[in-house]
Amino acid sequence: MDVYHLWWDPDLEAEIARCGANGHLFAYHVCDWKSPTEHLLLDRGLMGEGCIPLRQIRGWVEDAGFDGFVEVEIFSETYWQQDQHAFLDRIQRAYLTYS
Repeated sequence: MDVYHLWWDPDLEAEIARCGANGHLFAYHVCDWKSPTEHLLLDRGLMGEGCIPLRQIRGWVEDAGFDGFVEVEIFSETYWQQDQHAFLDRIQRAYLTYS
């Protein structure tokens, strides 16, 4: 389940529940959708920088039985150019605050 590709789906809660009931939730990827976005693939935001209701979706995923690892998946040429140790600290703070 990758929030970046599915957050907008009006049936997302039901689809997550269906996948959970069928044993088909294998991964959970988080990031945020920046609005406006500059690039459809390479402008993913840190959690809290965009408009995805991350806590709500995480609740649905957990209610559906997912208890695996959560993967933060930030594809961003801007962030890739920054000091990666500092970026990792920002990821951790954003995850704990907004996810």
